[in-house]
Amino acid sequence: MNSSSNNDFKSIEEVIEQGISILYGLNPCPKLDFQYQYTKKEYPGDITLILFPLSGKLKEPVEKIGKHIGNYVHNKLMGFISFSIIGGFLNFIYEDKYYLHLLKKMLINDFHDFKLPSENIMVEYSSPNANKPLHLGHIRNSLIGSSVSEILKTVGHKIIRIQIINDRGIHICKSMIAWKEFGKGETPDSVKMKGDHFVGKYYCLFDKIHREETKNNDNHYNKHKKQKEKVSILQKSRDLLKKWESGDKETIKLWKKMNKWVYSGFKETYEKLGITFDKIEYESNLYEIGKNILKEGLKRRIFFQKKDGSIWIDLIKEGFDQKLLLRSDKTSVYITQDIGTAVERFRKYKIDKLIYIVGKEQDYHFQVLFIILNRLGYKWVNKLSHFSYGMVDLPSGKMKSREGNIIDADSLILKMYSIAKKNLLKDFSKKEQKEYSKIIGIGALKYYFLKVDPKKRIIFYPEKSIDFKGNTGTYIQYTYSRIRSLERKFFDLCSLTNEYWNNAKFDPYERNMIKILQKYPLVLRKSAEKLNPSLVANYIYEVSQVFNHFYQNKKIIDPLDIIHSNIRMNVIHVTGNILKDGMKLLGIKMLDRM
Repeated sequence: MNSSSNNDFKSIEEVIEQGISILYGLNPCPKLDFQYQYTKKEYPGDITLILFPLSGKLKEPVEKIGKHIGNYVHNKLMGFISFSIIGGFLNFIYEDKYYLHLLKKMLINDFHDFKLPSENIMVEYSSPNANKPLHLGHIRNSLIGSSVSEILKTVGHKIIRIQIINDRGIHICKSMIAWKEFGKGETPDSVKMKGDHFVGKYYCLFDKIHREETKNNDNHYNKHKKQKEKVSILQKSRDLLKKWESGDKETIKLWKKMNKWVYSGFKETYEKLGITFDKIEYESNLYEIGKNILKEGLKRRIFFQKKDGSIWIDLIKEGFDQKLLLRSDKTSVYITQDIGTAVERFRKYKIDKLIYIVGKEQDYHFQVLFIILNRLGYKWVNKLSHFSYGMVDLPSGKMKSREGNIIDADSLILKMYSIAKKNLLKDFSKKEQKEYSKIIGIGALKYYFLKVDPKKRIIFYPEKSIDFKGNTGTYIQYTYSRIRSLERKFFDLCSLTNEYWNNAKFDPYERNMIKILQKYPLVLRKSAEKLNPSLVANYIYEVSQVFNHFYQNKKIIDPLDIIHSNIRMNVIHVTGNILKDGMKLLGIKMLDRM
């Protein structure tokens, strides 16, 4: 190939954008709506540019724009691409030399060279309460947050992965009072129980006792209205919260001990899932900042105080209601610490964006938070965004952690290991079964969650997530292992060479593979823009499907045709690299053999 057709020349999308800039005197080229699609089967072509959106922007007929762009691309790429215009569609037809260029470019792993403006982006995810184990909902949150962070990092942004642990408040005091009254000094070690599960047991016990007391108190009130009632467990937890906020030594000591049990459990679960953070914050270190901001806001009449001493904000003009910010007993609510946390983060870090990954049921909370910060005059409020995702349900319905109706993360992980070992790993040694069942089980779990658009609700069926057929992580892992097996077989029979490549010819199966593989950078870019890992997940599933169709219909390795075998092996080598790279963005490991 001559000098203008080496690995340095631009992709067709880049040439089109460059051409419009030059042809229409647009320097720099503005952000136009470039819409591409695969050319429909009934027409000749490989990729189609839809001209209608450009026609409106450039104020010229689609036919004229099509001819200008088509001729520019044809000449710029030395005739390696021809074109036709059908209605408002500009169809580009790739010659074999262009397919060869694309293959050579992909062989140098040039998947992540986006040259985009880099931003400092903080992503908050997981952020559990320190009173119970991580459950199914936390898994989806953590997987979305981790994958979004990795995708943003891949396209060139600097990422701070952060979680804030809600380690104080009435919910924490509920577990504490239940253990204090009924625990009899037992510990996670004494009952051989994981720390977060141990504390969660007492959170559920609190709820059970509270419901019984509520029922009994109702009956008691009807029969003995004037008789003095005993102090309820709910009131005891409220009193404990007051003691905590006043710094009572015994209360703080108990709080630290129980939180330590929980953190130990969280760490173990995160390690199993491969979830990491750059920073971990604790609500107990930040909530006072929010309380002080409320005092300042009260002086500036942004907030108002009721007769009982509680502090509120009036949001009726914004279409909401009045929102409590500080209770009458001066204890904080969730939004108090969120105000302080946001302010402290922008004081401490240089952030261009702060993304909160929190479930859809908290939409109202974040709308109110952003309004309050705006009222307070913080100019960076437009850098905040709430990534709202759909919740996870069981086949039996919605989870309720207080009633113990949840699938905790640890139990689910063990179940995934068991399913993988039972169904997939019979021919491996015991050591391999143990190692591979973890990779396959966790891979299936992660892919099941991440293949679904984050905005949609999920009903999770563990057994359906591990399958050699269909849109599963296991199917993609197996496809990858098949590719690496073919490569090992090839090197046993043939040698790798690029001699005589300049005269290479590509059949329809090879063309289809190269066409879908060259979309990968565009998929990454769109996934980063939309904060949507499902675009990557479903793309690599599509790549796996196209490869398996290729594998079933063509003889990949032919020792009598070394040149063509070499070309095919390079195509599937790129395929394997893209599958591995894409799954890595989802936090999923691959196996060279299965």
